[in-house]
Amino acid sequence: MLRLVFLLLMETHFSAAVTHSLKYFYTGSSQVPNFPEFVAVGLVDDVQMVRYDSNTKKVEPKQDWMSRVTEEDPQYLERNTGNFVGAQQSFKANIDIAKQRFNQTGGVHIVQKMYGCEWDDETGDIKGFHQYGYDGEDFVALDSEKMESWIAPKQEALITKHKWDHNRAFTLRKKNYFTQICPQWGKKYVNYGRSSLMRTELPSVSLLQKNSSFPVSCHATGFYPNRAEMFWRKDGEEIHEGVDKGEILPNHDGTFQMTVDLRLSSEDWTKYECVFQLSGDNNIVTELDRGRILSNEAKPNDMNLPIIVALVVLAAVVVAVVVGVVLYKKNGK
Repeated sequence: MLRLVFLLLMETHFSAAVTHSLKYFYTGSSQVPNFPEFVAVGLVDDVQMVRYDSNTKKVEPKQDWMSRVTEEDPQYLERNTGNFVGAQQSFKANIDIAKQRFNQTGGVHIVQKMYGCEWDDETGDIKGFHQYGYDGEDFVALDSEKMESWIAPKQEALITKHKWDHNRAFTLRKKNYFTQICPQWGKKYVNYGRSSLMRTELPSVSLLQKNSSFPVSCHATGFYPNRAEMFWRKDGEEIHEGVDKGEILPNHDGTFQMTVDLRLSSEDWTKYECVFQLSGDNNIVTELDRGRILSNEAKPNDMNLPIIVALVVLAAVVVAVVVGVVLYKKNGK
């Protein structure tokens, strides 16, 4: 999926970002066991606010502050349920069309759409995005610069590109949504959920290592927001060689986690330290110390509780990520 990272550089890294986003993800599938044929989720600043699926057939608010939206707009849930029902029917047809384009018959197939906008509170800059994926690969997308034409990375999508490029009114309606309607709604959501969306939570940071032949992982979990950075330093200088940085992943409680691996030689370990930054203002520095590394080389009964908990959390996230990658390898009102 698209990785939307909002960072303003300051010194070696960044300062607190003022960029916000409103995104929707639609997923239509066929013959996927134990998974709804259609799922739609809406996110503000990467925090899920609403969800709809073809099993429940209704919009479900996912944040307490969404009650303010429904109080001021009593038809909100009914109206959006109708929108998602329409999208569900459209996606079912889209799967059949895509199968014909790719000369496919049965089997598991997935169509996914991601659309939305991001805006900068200080500069007023607005960027919209709208793209479709099929079976884990990009299919067709709106040009994110001028938002007046479509891009088709697949030969099978050229029919759609030409159709939408020639339907000027359709494309201009999309542009109007992304530059006007989407940021208006997004700012409304941010205002409703300000106390939650604008909060700051620092993580717990641990050093993990499967065994002595594996890299040392610096793992931070429980932080919010997701505008965070983490890196390794040697002798006070950031290093890139031998470093493998993972993506920021969501936790079940709405916070986030990330991991940065370091492949070590036989050098003096005391020269290294892991640095976590949250919005550029809060640094947590963890010195590399063999005695602080949690490893599963010890017997299970001798393992510290923190590593057990950390591994359980990591396993749950890995399962979620694998499902997401299967649905749509890359990276909505």
